[in-house]
Amino acid sequence: MSSAQDPFYIVKEEIQESIDKLQSSFHQWERISSDSGEQVHLTKELLAACESIEWKVDELDKAISVAARDPSWYGIDEAELEKRRRWTSTARAQVGNVKKAVVAGKELNLSGTASVNGMRRELMRMPDIQQTDKSNQYTQDNDDFIQSESDRQMLLIKQQDEELDELSASVERIGGVGLTIHEELLAQERIIDDLDTEMDTTSNRLDFVQKKVAMVMKKASAKGQLMMIVFLVVLFIILFVLVFLT
Repeated sequence: MSSAQDPFYIVKEEIQESIDKLQSSFHQWERISSDSGEQVHLTKELLAACESIEWKVDELDKAISVAARDPSWYGIDEAELEKRRRWTSTARAQVGNVKKAVVAGKELNLSGTASVNGMRRELMRMPDIQQTDKSNQYTQDNDDFIQSESDRQMLLIKQQDEELDELSASVERIGGVGLTIHEELLAQERIIDDLDTEMDTTSNRLDFVQKKVAMVMKKASAKGQLMMIVFLVVLFIILFVLVFLT
């Protein structure tokens, strides 16, 4: 997941824009006279903006706490979590300083100008998180995160491809075995049909021969019957050879 798609960085950009607008309004507030109606109106706007930004930062902190329970599932490491915590801490400090300065300016009279200026100097000493954090977050860290996420996705795709290949090979093997069994059954059925046909033909021939022998035996004499028996035995042997051995 790239930084442009990471929910943290999307919310972070929104908060950063709000902080930039808050600082711009704060500088304008400092230049306005403390007894003018414009500063009173701007004071209310600044305090409301501070409350809104603080709420967003708190919600972002909650999201970081949830991610810290299982960083690997969200594709981040402890170093990334620590940088995100530092950013929210710095953002909260900036908003808090502005809020303190505005509250102090609201409660104090003209003698409180020096205190407000001190708050301004403290605020100006805070690091510019837009410059310092972006240069780190959007370079090496994001490249490492994108690379690790890409590697993990490629590994998952490779594993799925291997599993699909194994499943396809198994289906092909099962289909081949089924086809072979079907062909064997058809061949056995043809052999059985041929054998039944040959048995019927042989049985018919034997019945015919037996009837002829009976008729000849009735008509022939004893010697003729003996010769006929010998002839029929030879004929039977010839038929047997022709039927079963050829």
